[in-house]
Amino acid sequence: MLKPAVVTAAVLLTAPLAVAGPIDSACSGAQRAGSARLCGCIQQVADMTLSRADQRRAAVFFRDAQQAQDVRMSKSDADNAFWARYKNFATTAQAYCSR
Repeated sequence: MLKPAVVTAAVLLTAPLAVAGPIDSACSGAQRAGSARLCGCIQQVADMTLSRADQRRAAVFFRDAQQAQDVRMSKSDADNAFWARYKNFATTAQAYCSR
């Protein structure tokens, strides 16, 4: 797990270099979409905390919240491991992108 200071520095230093990824695209396309800056920040945190496969899986949650609930309630070891990674991403994104 990355230290919060490292994550903060990486987000701030790479902000101008951000390229749209699965999370950014899903965030931008969501009906409740935030600003482009917020979606970009969330994508940067995703790049640091989730694999590309996890990002694609998590991006679906922007369109279908029920899928997030299904994964959260799943008894599968793989789903539980993904959910732990997703929660870390969400907590980190909230901390660094809500400033």
